[in-house]
Amino acid sequence: MWEWTKVTHWTAGLQWLFFLFTNTVVIPITIGSAFGLEQGKIVALLQLSFIFTGLACIVQALFGHRRSIMEGQSGLWWGVILSMCYIAPAQGIPLSVLGGSISVGIILSGIITVLIGVSGLASHIARWFNAGVMAVFTFLLAVRLNTIFLKGMLGIPFSTGEVSPQIDVPVFLLSCAIVLFTIFLSVKGHAKISRYSLLISIIVGWLVYELFFSAGGESIDMGGDAAVSVFLLGAPSFDIGIIITAVVAGMLNLSNTFGALKGTDSMYGAQTENRQYRRSFTISGVFTMISGLFGMVPYAPYVSSIGFLNQTRILERLPFILGGAMFIVMGIIPAIGHLMAKMPLSVGSAALLVAYMRLLQTALGYFEQIDMTPANLYRVAVPLFIGIIFLFFPTEYFLSFPSMIRPLVSNGLLIGILLSLVIENIRFKGRRKKRSRRYKLMKGEVYQND
Repeated sequence: MWEWTKVTHWTAGLQWLFFLFTNTVVIPITIGSAFGLEQGKIVALLQLSFIFTGLACIVQALFGHRRSIMEGQSGLWWGVILSMCYIAPAQGIPLSVLGGSISVGIILSGIITVLIGVSGLASHIARWFNAGVMAVFTFLLAVRLNTIFLKGMLGIPFSTGEVSPQIDVPVFLLSCAIVLFTIFLSVKGHAKISRYSLLISIIVGWLVYELFFSAGGESIDMGGDAAVSVFLLGAPSFDIGIIITAVVAGMLNLSNTFGALKGTDSMYGAQTENRQYRRSFTISGVFTMISGLFGMVPYAPYVSSIGFLNQTRILERLPFILGGAMFIVMGIIPAIGHLMAKMPLSVGSAALLVAYMRLLQTALGYFEQIDMTPANLYRVAVPLFIGIIFLFFPTEYFLSFPSMIRPLVSNGLLIGILLSLVIENIRFKGRRKKRSRRYKLMKGEVYQND
């Protein structure tokens, strides 16, 4: 019997499909809503995201790093793009210009990523992203993304066109119930149920919303067909500040590849080789360029795949490839795209808030590798707290900066990561805790010391 016909492989592939779906579905909807796109374009973004995410996973598994690691739309990129959407009106930047400049920056960062992969520079860049940098990166990313999810739970529109949006109390209460339900399933549910806790919560929450809140109109009416075209966020434009910010975000996005591959070394019983880095970065760069062409959020290996693999212990590539293939089919069939785009943002945000809370565990794992001497404490604390503080500064504070660098300095996530990279790599190296063999096996290899 051929391997692909085994029921166990298809069952495992279905689990991967659920994981791909719950990590992807909210991203294009929130991006489309934030840019105020028409219905057809949001459907197009959703269907394209499904198709290219499934394709990226299959290509990486067959020709890239050859591991079962989700290649999806990057959370760092997602946070950066939404942050720029929020600050654009205060800086007098039309959303069409913002979207066009972001697309140009994404394409440039994709080209650079391909060059890094082809040239073999990845093994040298990996040394920059030590435990200190990754601790700051992971924690700030969790704060930024969960802030976005909490806004969705509060019923506040992602579109920047609202003059004075207000919290929708009933929707927020439903969102809180979804969060508690998801946590309960994850912690107390049977293993066969807990692995599907996100999907179950989204389905249940969606049904409850339709019963009690459908008249509120939070979900998007997707009556038209998918309006697939290039540059869905806006025609190419060349705002230098936005392009620079996008390119910097693309370079910092490299940390996802290092984290995901090194984090699965212990599971596969082999250290990531330079050729795996080269192929992985090359493929990620190609899909990043495709993302810029269509206006999608760019791609990177998902560090959260480590938790999924730890939970299911399904390391074989075939189920992963089957899950990616099913995801492509989901994107090709228009009826499914129409249905998925109707999902209330508050429901999806509540489920993903729980999923990304787990980033705290990853961040704490990096912190445990640091010997907290007074010097090392400040090396971590300075970029971490400055990044968090900048995340919540009003955009008006940065109007005194030159327009070229304003999108960069007003982004707390990027500022924190850049500060950490500079502090960790310019002058001195701190001592790291020595980890036991048992610790490495339990936690998985993350970042080795320089």
